Amino acid sequence: MPRTSPADGLRFAFGTLTALPVAVTKWDREAARAGMLCAPLAGLVVGLCAAALGGVLMALGSGPLLAAVATAAVPATLTRGLHLDGLADTADGLGSAKPADEALRIMKQSDVGPFGVITLLFVLLAQVAVLFQLYEASWTRGALAAVVSAATARLALTLAAREGVPPARPEGLGAAVAGTVPRGAALLATALVTALAALAAVPFGTYETVRYAAAVLLAVCAAELLLRHCVRRFGGITGDVFGALAETAATTALVVLALG
Repeated sequence: MPRTSPADGLRFAFGTLTALPVAVTKWDREAARAGMLCAPLAGLVVGLCAAALGGVLMALGSGPLLAAVATAAVPATLTRGLHLDGLADTADGLGSAKPADEALRIMKQSDVGPFGVITLLFVLLAQVAVLFQLYEASWTRGALAAVVSAATARLALTLAAREGVPPARPEGLGAAVAGTVPRGAALLATALVTALAALAAVPFGTYETVRYAAAVLLAVCAAELLLRHCVRRFGGITGDVFGALAETAATTALVVLALG
């Protein structure tokens, strides 16, 4: 059998985690492993697109609020809203307090319940509020926050796909990628994203360098807490849980960058 190439991993990452026109040419465990290791790179591209739109609007004379709204809208658009949908479905499943099988059934329904609506509302408000605060300080701060939060969101997916994390269902994205990433590779990806975030913040000074590194680490810790709770409640991960983890990590990273 032909081995999975780096291009196969990139196609898997961009084809499954973004709405960019990238065809997934190989769908097996090896491709899933390579793809989930490339997930932060997909997030980087999404973040750069978000930052670019915010920067264009600021350059055209818009206020920081419009730039913040547009920046928050880009990741939703470039994922066809799947991560937000996963967040809402996971909130409904967890909020139902039902046994695992029934909670998973609730998550598969097409409608959004009250827990999902409330969670979406506050998450999006938090993202826009932080981006507004940072864009008001300077375009570069808002842009860098958009990039770092998007990359961190996908890093949370790399960690969630590590060995030892089971799928909740025998089908779907969760089953396709669960347990594919070696633990050492997941930790290496975390170290790399953290270091790059800190390096990008060097022009802002030592304090900001530390804060950007902390934003990445605290974000993946928040996602890890949610992941463990979902595994306990549902018996494993699903595509919806992946979406919830991404939005949790992105929002946590932004909130950390707004503090202090």
